[in-house]
Amino acid sequence: MSSYTEDDMEHLCYPIGRFAAKENRKADERNQDILKIGRLPAGLSEAVGPLTLEQLSTPYRPGGWSVAQVVHHLADTNMFAYLRFKRGLTEDAPQIPTYRQDLWAEQSDYLEEPVESSLRLLEYLNPRFMNLLSSLSDADFDRIFVSAGLGTMSLDTALQRYIWHNSHHIAQITSLIKRSGW
Repeated sequence: MSSYTEDDMEHLCYPIGRFAAKENRKADERNQDILKIGRLPAGLSEAVGPLTLEQLSTPYRPGGWSVAQVVHHLADTNMFAYLRFKRGLTEDAPQIPTYRQDLWAEQSDYLEEPVESSLRLLEYLNPRFMNLLSSLSDADFDRIFVSAGLGTMSLDTALQRYIWHNSHHIAQITSLIKRSGW
């Protein structure tokens, strides 16, 4: 058993805090989030690029995923985000299924595939996602989808959630790097 307190574990799991959506956002706030989608690939590459295979195999916290698993998870969730937005824009309140990310993280593409493939995927996907998001009107961001795990969500809230999610996982990685003195 680890010597971490419950508060320590909470901070290791949620180094930037838990997600909280902002209501009545303005276009310039959304535009800042859209730019963050574009910066993710470079920021993630910068964080993990210097790491060795051993460091990439290190869990970001006791009982947590390895750095490599987090990188692959970010590629998958950004693909899902893009597809969820496309459905939210082209269908009326589509039902968005959930997936067993804990089981996905145990598959060979998370455990054996070099992180470069997921970094490359994000490098190509996120500019396309940015292009889509940049073309949306305020009314488009009011459109909704229904997530099996999170309930009814506007595209504006979904954008905030994806930005938080990306930042949350990068903070887990950078926190481990800092704690480990890498």
